[in-house]
Amino acid sequence: MDAAVTVTDLVVDRGRRRVLHGLSFAVPTGEVTGLLGPSGSGKTTLMRAIVGVQQIRSGEVTVLGEPAGSPALRNRLGYVTQAPSVYADLSVRDNVRYFASLYGMSPREADAAIADVGLTDAAGQLVRDLSGGQMGRASLACALVGCPEVLVLDEPTVGLDPVLRVELWDRFHALAAAGTTLIVSSHVMDEAGRCDRLLLLRDGDLIADSTPAQLRTDGRSDDLEAAFLNLVRAHEEVGASGHQRSDERAGSGAPRGSEQESLA
Repeated sequence: MDAAVTVTDLVVDRGRRRVLHGLSFAVPTGEVTGLLGPSGSGKTTLMRAIVGVQQIRSGEVTVLGEPAGSPALRNRLGYVTQAPSVYADLSVRDNVRYFASLYGMSPREADAAIADVGLTDAAGQLVRDLSGGQMGRASLACALVGCPEVLVLDEPTVGLDPVLRVELWDRFHALAAAGTTLIVSSHVMDEAGRCDRLLLLRDGDLIADSTPAQLRTDGRSDDLEAAFLNLVRAHEEVGASGHQRSDERAGSGAPRGSEQESLA
């Protein structure tokens, strides 16, 4: 299957701290790919790199065959941030219709996007009077109305009740079935099972690029959270072993260096 997004040896630094450590993976077209990991693992930084608004140290990110951030992608890629990106002094309807006009879409299509996120009853309300979860859904409607080929969603279900979460995931899968590629981040492992594919991050490292079924096998547990924790422990053990071998090599080299210095 063709890849909608390809990331190769991606390294991102913020200040003196390395946030992403040489990530490489491909996101299949027309699937829901979950980007999961604890807070601080680098999920948002990675999504910003895919969208093209994150400065990178090295590596390459391509989206739909174009370098991330290319002008050609502006009408083909949608991005919903964690913080609502809508105008507080406009109603939900006015916000979505405004973005619809930018994409050349009709008011009817804007109203359909509002219905898709379950905000029809609140369409006339000012955004500033909405709850946090409703604001997030208003932002999502503004992204959906453009019918993007790739949709990047940064924790879109935070603050939603279980019923709305299920409805949104149903909508995500309907979009994928119609050909849209979705990248959805979350730190809630019970959402991993709703994804077609999973990218699991831990401290800026990609520790799994898999399907939910394969994750259960590799992590030796039917529970996805337990499987993830098992992979994290295995990853940390490998890292600790590598550091130990490096220390041993450094230690074994020290006497020779000392001897050379004394002979000099």
